Amino acid sequence: MKSFILALGSAAALATLSACDKGDNPAAPTAESAKAAGDDTIAKGLPGGSKFGEAVKAVGLDATLAGPGPYTVLAPNDAAFDKLPAGALDTLMKPESRADLTGVLSYHILPGTMLAADIGKAIDAGGGKTQIATMGGGTLTATKEGDKIVFADAAGTKATVVGADTKRSNGVVHEIDSVLMPK
Repeated sequence: MKSFILALGSAAALATLSACDKGDNPAAPTAESAKAAGDDTIAKGLPGGSKFGEAVKAVGLDATLAGPGPYTVLAPNDAAFDKLPAGALDTLMKPESRADLTGVLSYHILPGTMLAADIGKAIDAGGGKTQIATMGGGTLTATKEGDKIVFADAAGTKATVVGADTKRSNGVVHEIDSVLMPK
């Protein structure tokens, strides 16, 4: 079973997430993408009752994801959470595990707006892979398997993008099929 112990505290992760705004990041949404997204933020667009959405609310990241961003969120679907070892999500959802859960969730948030096409171009330019920093302080490796974008964590767990480019007023959401874990 993977260790869920993280050195990153929830306050540090929230401060890091809050510090990223359009002025600090050249990948701010364009006027065209903002128009397509309307007024719905990433937080508002998370499916009600989804395991990812509930986890985001449990640690207070919904307030951050309602802010200006921009953010790219790799949102594990419910089936992704079902792949975790038995009891892992229940343990992470406990109040005493808030820092651990915040670390896991912030590992799924990337600074700026990265559409699937942008990630694909970066993979191609990198000779088949690219490294992408997360808001949680970690790094994901992005590759392609056929025409699908795949992210891998430090332990080698792979998550395939199964739903790309859900545009929101403060960024974009990509649905993935596995939960990625920081070191």
